[in-house]
Amino acid sequence: MPGVSLYVMEAASTYWKPPVCLLEDAVECWVVSARDVKNVPGRPKTGRQDAVWLAKLAERGMLRPSLVPPPWQRELRELCRYRRTLIQERAREKQRAEKLLEDTQIKLSAVISDIFGVSGRAMLEALIAGQRDPGVLAGLALGRMSGKKSVLPEALTGQFGEHHGYRCG
Repeated sequence: MPGVSLYVMEAASTYWKPPVCLLEDAVECWVVSARDVKNVPGRPKTGRQDAVWLAKLAERGMLRPSLVPPPWQRELRELCRYRRTLIQERAREKQRAEKLLEDTQIKLSAVISDIFGVSGRAMLEALIAGQRDPGVLAGLALGRMSGKKSVLPEALTGQFGEHHGYRCG
């Protein structure tokens, strides 16, 4: 883009990101708030006229750029948001697994505070693998859970079938 020293784009959702990422090393890029552009009377509504209008406003100093974080900060934000999404999905999957156990009359959460701890996971893996004997499943309790081996068989008695194991796995 010979002769271009400033690229101005109206912020609309995330549509500004690809052009700005491509051009930010070559020219100065401004992303301007749509609210600021709309507050100026006489704004055309078509894409081409809108681009001309933005150029005129920038020439006259009637626009101010929004903060566009540097690439490293955008990448960090993206990773943090993705991590938050994964954590939320993990929590949802745990709730689904607990509901599935409740639907099969297995009341493991009434005896174990964290059914996804070491003992709980061992019992879940055994259920998924096909083990249905409550005594054998209770024998998988480790550490502090081993003291609850007497009440565990009752909590592990239920109607857990192969299709439940498939859904849990």
